[in-house]
Amino acid sequence: MVSTRLSKEFRHIVRIHGTDLDGSQNLDFAIRTISGVDRAMSNAVVKATGLNPKARLGEVSDEDLRKIEEALKEPAKHGVPSWLLNYRKDLQSGESFHLLGSDLSLRVRSDIDFMRKIQSRKGIRHSLGLKVRGQRTKTTGRTGRVVGVKKKGIIAAAAAAAAREESG
Repeated sequence: MVSTRLSKEFRHIVRIHGTDLDGSQNLDFAIRTISGVDRAMSNAVVKATGLNPKARLGEVSDEDLRKIEEALKEPAKHGVPSWLLNYRKDLQSGESFHLLGSDLSLRVRSDIDFMRKIQSRKGIRHSLGLKVRGQRTKTTGRTGRVVGVKKKGIIAAAAAAAAREESG
């Protein structure tokens, strides 16, 4: 909840890396709304920039926001461990990096297309619209398909069978 005593410099909406963030939220929580930033990455970025994680995002200065944005763009250069990055040992370059926002969604889409192209098990399951990661499929994931038996069809089939018996 936002206190009623807000300074004139308080910003209700802060834009970081193409995402509008709520200025009334704590710094560590507000950064998580950016696509590609989870709890661990948020905590690591806030710690790397040396800011108070419980400070409100709307009260943070422009210089500190630039620090946060730089740390999100290149977290490895700011002391964030490589195991927190979302692309480790890339297939083409062999480097580890961290993607955010639309870059992340485009990269995931291209990776899925690559798996379809080489016809790996995961690629085939993606193309068929099935579960990819070993989940059960007998009872779950039945959206868009007929699940049960329709009562009208059974009654019509029974009536047709009865009519054949009487005539034959």
